[in-house]
Amino acid sequence: MIIEEIRAELSRLQDTKYREMQVRIIPTVKPESIIGVRTPELRQMAKQYAQDADIDVFLNDLPHRYFEENQLHAFILSGMKDYAQCLRELNRFLPCVDNWATCDQMSPKVFRKHRKELPDSIREWIGSGETYTIRFGIGMLMEHYLDEDYDPVYPEMAAAVRSGEYYVNMMTAWYFATALAKQYDAVLPYIENRRLDDWTHNKAIQKAIESYRITPEQKAYLKTLKTTRKSK
Repeated sequence: MIIEEIRAELSRLQDTKYREMQVRIIPTVKPESIIGVRTPELRQMAKQYAQDADIDVFLNDLPHRYFEENQLHAFILSGMKDYAQCLRELNRFLPCVDNWATCDQMSPKVFRKHRKELPDSIREWIGSGETYTIRFGIGMLMEHYLDEDYDPVYPEMAAAVRSGEYYVNMMTAWYFATALAKQYDAVLPYIENRRLDDWTHNKAIQKAIESYRITPEQKAYLKTLKTTRKSK
């Protein structure tokens, strides 16, 4: 079966030192589910197996046993060329995503051609209540709607998110830091008016200050906007 074939190949590609590093930086995944395969090799496997006649057997085998199977799944989805199929498969897979790495490395190329339709799905993801589905939705706002397709409705969507989950709030902070770098004048009021919870507000400022795309003058002003209030 294709699943056993994939697992055998993952085992063959195992790098034990790389695995040790992954165990440390991906704390939401059980160590025993991490094999230790580097990303370039997983991407190459995805290209190979995406053409396999039995790939649906693997895609339907949810939830997967290993972290690398989730990574492989994410990379296969990222390469799909049919928008409707990609969305359908993505919506089946997202509830099974249990870590930031799989979430953040999943970026369907076909979305670039469907930016007019995509916000409807992003709203659903952000409103899902699922940690990594929300994170993915905010990540898609950051990736696709901070340049020529920017619209004031999008930072409103991100600012409305309230969560007790670190991985959601960190992505929201990352979004606003990037938005400040790309749409400073439009997004600055979200910081000036403290539209985010205190932790996310301060983290967005911190990440913005660390960015080379923010001018020294902007950084100096942003520092004055940090809050010393404790988040509830």
